[in-house]
Amino acid sequence: MILANPTHYAIALRYDQGENDAPMVLAKGKDLIALRIREIAEKHRIEVVIDKALTRAMYDHVEVDRAIPAEFYRAVANLLVYVITRKGR
Repeated sequence: MILANPTHYAIALRYDQGENDAPMVLAKGKDLIALRIREIAEKHRIEVVIDKALTRAMYDHVEVDRAIPAEFYRAVANLLVYVITRKGR
């Protein structure tokens, strides 16, 4: 799943319930890098979720190849449920 604001920030997340205790940050970027992350996601049919407030709140607090901080678990879990539900249609 890609978490993004409309144009300037993007965070690529992965969660495998059997492998990880929390979602992992695969990539993050601003401006042109954020655009590239979104382009790659669309090419591979990875869901892009627009949530400006959450993306901006998380951006400075997450590191690539690390789990997201606990303070973001609930918000990200809600988005993951949304994405999984959409894919089930």
